[in-house]
Amino acid sequence: MVYDKQGLAVPIEGLGCMGMSTMAEMNIYGLPTVKYISFQLNVSPNYLSDLLRVSTGQNTQQHIHTWVIEKAKEKLTTSSLSVNEIAIQLGFEYPPYFSRLFKTKTTHTPKEFRNSFN
Repeated sequence: MVYDKQGLAVPIEGLGCMGMSTMAEMNIYGLPTVKYISFQLNVSPNYLSDLLRVSTGQNTQQHIHTWVIEKAKEKLTTSSLSVNEIAIQLGFEYPPYFSRLFKTKTTHTPKEFRNSFN
């Protein structure tokens, strides 16, 4: 259990769940930022990152990247959208950045990942 700025108890599991649903709802605004998520949780960006790092070993930005990659994998395996369309749906203004992030995190390009399921 952790506490927000108002002293209210927030279960650590709730941070991930709230952040993930918030991220899913904000695709039209681009990629979620650490600042946005921390604002929604009413904690400072540094506090949130420190809290997540202590409890999960990853900071907030790493959690955002993990969420984006998981959503991308889901879309790559269940839709016929192009890689660029998926990147845009996930909030990337520059699709090549999405492909670069995907390859960095998975060691495969989005196309290679999709083809491995066909």
